[in-house]
Amino acid sequence: MTETIHTTREIEALIPHRWPILLVDRIVEYDPEAKRIVGIKGVTATEWFFQGHFPGLPVMPGVFQVEALAQTMAVYVAKQPGFGDRIGLFAGIDDCRFKRVVVPGDTLRLEITMEKLGSRFGRARGVASVNGETACEATLSFIIPGEGVLR
Repeated sequence: MTETIHTTREIEALIPHRWPILLVDRIVEYDPEAKRIVGIKGVTATEWFFQGHFPGLPVMPGVFQVEALAQTMAVYVAKQPGFGDRIGLFAGIDDCRFKRVVVPGDTLRLEITMEKLGSRFGRARGVASVNGETACEATLSFIIPGEGVLR
């Protein structure tokens, strides 16, 4: 069992996402010097999206794999000085590839390596994997909107 650095409750204290869209169960690695964080999502048969994706053949939607990576990145950013209560929004999803289906029972490992982090913009490379096999990879970027944009 991998050491837990942040529990679900601690993740909820860092980012605004909640059930049913919170897609990171725990943080198991955090290395600010390497600009790296790793989250875990246990994929269960009771996930709400499996009702329709697909009946009798449950497959985790690729967009939710990307979202799980983005939420892991959001935890990393929230831990940096000056970012705690600021919300980032997607600015781009580049070079995204899906290489393996994710099904109930899988443990999705969500690894983020930050490439750039400024006061209003950030970019990272994300890799979601299951048992060492890449399921999804993408370069994710976000902006932090100015005051009053999100009301």
